[in-house]
Amino acid sequence: MSRLPDPVRDGLTRGWLVAGGAHAPLPERIECDAAIVGSGAGAGVTAELLSRAGLRVVMVEEGPLKSSTDFHQRESEAYPTLYQESAARKTADKAVNILQGRCVGGSTTVNWTSSFRTPPATLAYWRAHFGLDDMTVEGLAPWFEQAEQRLGIGPWQMAPNANNELLRRGASRLGIATAGIRRNVKACWNLGSCGLGCPTNAKQSMLVTTIPAALDAGAQLLVSTRAQRLIHAAGRVSALECVPVNNDGSVAGPGVTRITARHYVIAGGAINSPALLLRSRLPDPHDRLGRRTFLHPVVISAAVFGESVEGWNGAPQSLYTDHFLETQPIDGPIGYKIEAPPLHPVIFASTLPGYGQVQADLLADFSRTHALLALLRDGFHDQSPGGQVRLHGDGSPLLDYPLNDFVMEGARRALLSMAEIQFAAGARTVLPVHELATPFTSWALARDAIAALPMKPLLTRVVSAHVMGGCGMAGDPGKGVVRPDGVHWQIENLSVHDGSLFPTSIGANPQLSIYGLVNRLATALAKSLAGRDIALA
Repeated sequence: MSRLPDPVRDGLTRGWLVAGGAHAPLPERIECDAAIVGSGAGAGVTAELLSRAGLRVVMVEEGPLKSSTDFHQRESEAYPTLYQESAARKTADKAVNILQGRCVGGSTTVNWTSSFRTPPATLAYWRAHFGLDDMTVEGLAPWFEQAEQRLGIGPWQMAPNANNELLRRGASRLGIATAGIRRNVKACWNLGSCGLGCPTNAKQSMLVTTIPAALDAGAQLLVSTRAQRLIHAAGRVSALECVPVNNDGSVAGPGVTRITARHYVIAGGAINSPALLLRSRLPDPHDRLGRRTFLHPVVISAAVFGESVEGWNGAPQSLYTDHFLETQPIDGPIGYKIEAPPLHPVIFASTLPGYGQVQADLLADFSRTHALLALLRDGFHDQSPGGQVRLHGDGSPLLDYPLNDFVMEGARRALLSMAEIQFAAGARTVLPVHELATPFTSWALARDAIAALPMKPLLTRVVSAHVMGGCGMAGDPGKGVVRPDGVHWQIENLSVHDGSLFPTSIGANPQLSIYGLVNRLATALAKSLAGRDIALA
């Protein structure tokens, strides 16, 4: 039987310039027009645009280059290979588990394809509080449209899987509106393993779209290579020093690769991008660097139904409700977006509370288990300032993200909302994912019990897959790390092009916000560096 096409392996056969890891040895020195740190949503868009403008581009990716041939829908392979810290990255107090990609394509290779434009209320807040006057719905629309066309973003045409349909059923019975989630896929097989790497190349991640386009245009890619520090003086970066790393993040050897470029683009993702700038001791006169890092802290509610749910089967996320965002002011009590996550055995077992017989009982009902998650919209209230990226002694990043009473009271309201929806959908039992909770058999019992739960870190299971901020943009250097055009306020040949730009959380899955915003920033950068008008195609 003939194998499915693999654009990455085909490109390597054609002679793509890839070094590091299992590929060619890393060179000691490289000269280029633009050095891009990262290969995820922001880095991929930037790499395509700058390469197609005729610039010499080098991308530096800490993770490995894997492709559809390597994706076998196995958690045991995907987590240690494709995720930061084997999908177990945590905040400083271990209270939040963070899913973040670490491979070519970054989190776009392993996300669940949910695509939302930046909400109008978020943009309005940025204009009012951060001086980002051109961040308007109308001004960003053409940049979003280009990204959506390039990356196949559109309505999901198939019926929701049972996990998502139960969200709609329960919400509808309570008079709560739901809507469809647009996805960035083409010819999707509806397998449900998006978070493990797409084995059919249906997901239009950077791995199969912008990165191949950049490499075909002559860009160079360094993999299994960490951007260690920027050398700078007198308001300019003169070089980027990189080291080879193993898949566990340890340094693989004594060699150092030194890259000199006209311009440097940092797009390693929130947490890693601020960490690189901190390691490099970049100017930070207003103490903004690494601060206001946001997570959309997520709490989860699990339910068991009489019928089969098979939450691993089919498009992971296709429905959502913003009812609990839209019914209160953006700067009031923390609001939340509700979605249905996919369920796979390892992530299920490692997220739900309990052990021994308690966990065995939960796993016995795995095929009939439904889950909802609530994304808490952090960053819009004085009591929700996000976290701070700091450094361990070895220079690796650490995120300190306090879960204070303001955030945790939002978590309580979210657990109540999700339990009510699940019981309305016909759940037999509902389990708020909290160490002191037990499965409840009625909404009345769950309501009273959740109201009494101590909402404390580590007792309440909190996770995140959305990391934003830390290098926030602002119209005033006292409020942000970079200017509205993405260029660092104090370093003239350094830009940031990833989710660390956001001055608050988005209030929605952030990948399309990164695509649209970076499309605009990178188009302007290409014009500045190459003198050419170029468009994402």
